[in-house]
Amino acid sequence: MSRTARLFELLDALRAHRRPVTAAQLAEGLSVSVRTVYRDVQTLIGLGAPIDGGAGLGYVMRTGFFLPPLMFSEEELEALVLGARWVREQADAGLARAAESALSKIATASPRDLRERIAETGLWAPRRGADAGGGAALGALREAIRRERKLRFRYVDATGAASERQVWPIALAFFEGVRVLAAWCELRGDFRHFRADRIGQLEPLSEPYPRPRRELVTQWRTQLRQRAPRGPEGC
Repeated sequence: MSRTARLFELLDALRAHRRPVTAAQLAEGLSVSVRTVYRDVQTLIGLGAPIDGGAGLGYVMRTGFFLPPLMFSEEELEALVLGARWVREQADAGLARAAESALSKIATASPRDLRERIAETGLWAPRRGADAGGGAALGALREAIRRERKLRFRYVDATGAASERQVWPIALAFFEGVRVLAAWCELRGDFRHFRADRIGQLEPLSEPYPRPRRELVTQWRTQLRQRAPRGPEGC
């Protein structure tokens, strides 16, 4: 491996960690010596890379650093194409357009034009079977999750009973044939799961929910693990 390629791999490794990572961990992942990592980190810092830390402390790259497009390996490219094709077939129209746009940007912004290789990749995602429903609401649900804002909607459960819900949306799952929103429900005072095709009269609210989404997700996942033998509660 050339030194330039090794430096790019080290940058990729640092970008993959949000917290400090030791030189020993980096060396193991890159199959080089710890001494080489120390030397390469200093080279990158000299070239302007905003890397904090030091020997014995670990290294972390500050956010906001722009890197020029890098070459993708064959498997990385296949993973990107397959993921984008799955989103195009399984997600809502907004995400489908975004997937196509992302592939176009990847193809034209890379060091060599990848449009032909992307078109010829032999990996395909299955087309959606029966309509999972809820398509009109999915964009609003994703926006509320992204902005950490409350939602109000009318919900009809499996028995046909209707209720008005005000929730703190935290996750949206794309299962085969159904889309499910995970949220803290103010009516129930607990986490609940709502099928997107049963959500009606959706009203996005400007009010943020009172706790960070990452904390709610952690609590939700803990609750799911505790309830795993009998499954998550319905709505």
